[in-house]
Amino acid sequence: MSIALSIGNNLTTGGVFTADAVNNTSVTNVTDFASVPAGGALKLLSTQTASASASISFTTGIDSTYDSYVFKFINIHPSNAGTNFRVNFSTDGGTNYNVTKTTNVFASQHFENDSSASLSYQAGQDLAQSTNPQMFMVLDNANDSGGAGELFLFNPSSTTFAKHFIAKGTGFVVDGGNPKEYDMYVAGYGNTTSAIDAVQFSMATGNIDDGIIKMYGVV
Repeated sequence: MSIALSIGNNLTTGGVFTADAVNNTSVTNVTDFASVPAGGALKLLSTQTASASASISFTTGIDSTYDSYVFKFINIHPSNAGTNFRVNFSTDGGTNYNVTKTTNVFASQHFENDSSASLSYQAGQDLAQSTNPQMFMVLDNANDSGGAGELFLFNPSSTTFAKHFIAKGTGFVVDGGNPKEYDMYVAGYGNTTSAIDAVQFSMATGNIDDGIIKMYGVV
């Protein structure tokens, strides 16, 4: 007997459980559970590992199968010091990464020696109807440095709405010889009604020396 049938036999026409709905045998007699979508679960679609890579591109798997996609960044390490990790989008399968974007950017920082901490809007890092890549992580190339974060892309296959995205990146950065934690919070939209079907990540200068990027579909 399935749990759905067990419950169904103990409901009134008004949807109220009867007194027999739950008893000593109501659970032990169940032999199978109906399949119920989990909602919000992540399905791993692709994993790429950087190795002195000029860029990492995801050109397959971004379609109408999922309403939302999540990218996770693990131990992203640049070849150059004091650079930025960036994202751009494509509507032609990755031939061009030039979707027009408008964004806002906040950053927080805290030095290891506790000399300074701040939270501020980054007017020089946001975009206003620009096709440039959007940075969302500040990185250093010290051996133990690097960064991590995630990016959410919503309904990329829509041909009606703009394409919203949210990104957060955290980096271990050395500023004037003083190490600090530097976080960035980015939100914005790709101002296009064409479907976004490819996403590319790159450094502002140099290569992605090392790191793992995973792409998930949100079930």
